Amino acid sequence: MNFLRELFRRNFSTLLTLGLLVAVPLLGSSAGLVLLYERPGLLRGLSLGQSLLYFGAVALTMALALTPTTFVAILTGYYFGWMGLPGMVLAYALAAAIGYELAGRLDHGKLRATLAYFPKADAVLGELQSQSWPLIVLTRLSPVLPFALMTFVLALVGVPRRRFLLASVLGMLPRSLFFFALGTQANDVLALLRDPDQGLASKLVLLGLVAASLLGLYVLFNRALQRALRRSATTETR
Repeated sequence: MNFLRELFRRNFSTLLTLGLLVAVPLLGSSAGLVLLYERPGLLRGLSLGQSLLYFGAVALTMALALTPTTFVAILTGYYFGWMGLPGMVLAYALAAAIGYELAGRLDHGKLRATLAYFPKADAVLGELQSQSWPLIVLTRLSPVLPFALMTFVLALVGVPRRRFLLASVLGMLPRSLFFFALGTQANDVLALLRDPDQGLASKLVLLGLVAASLLGLYVLFNRALQRALRRSATTETR
């Protein structure tokens, strides 16, 4: 309890931001659905300049948690087809870079400074930081872990920026390609956006991605905890 109380006291603004990053995407996707319903031809027949503006805009909305990445993948697949795939990948990378920078500016290292008062928690976080490649890929793999939220959390962990961006794009590809392909094949994009896991095959793919992500993260966290405990025990016996 002391740990949680101190964490909340010293990091209220950071924790509030994390809460908003969970709730805001739901509001953003709902607003996007209303806009598309009222203006179904909004994204049809865009020029090159308008397309670049679209990808820049969705990168910003994903970074700010205004739109979920699933929403963007389906939308881009439906309106742009496979020609839009490179733009979507670049938009993801730009969104991750923006989110990483914002997290650093909002937190200013306060979370890590707080954890320094709790050596075991800090030791586990240090172990996770040393395993940042699989950590980032596994968190990006799951379609149920919000993109902007995990960007913020991973940035606070302190993973190097370049590694973060590369592993983020790599981890996002499996789920993004799946939803992008659904978008290219959709007859009714609004129905698909409201319920992306239509059909047994879709449910099985999503379940597989979530299970792989959660199992991998469990193994990663368990190993980090065990290594941190062993190091702590070794230090205490000296």
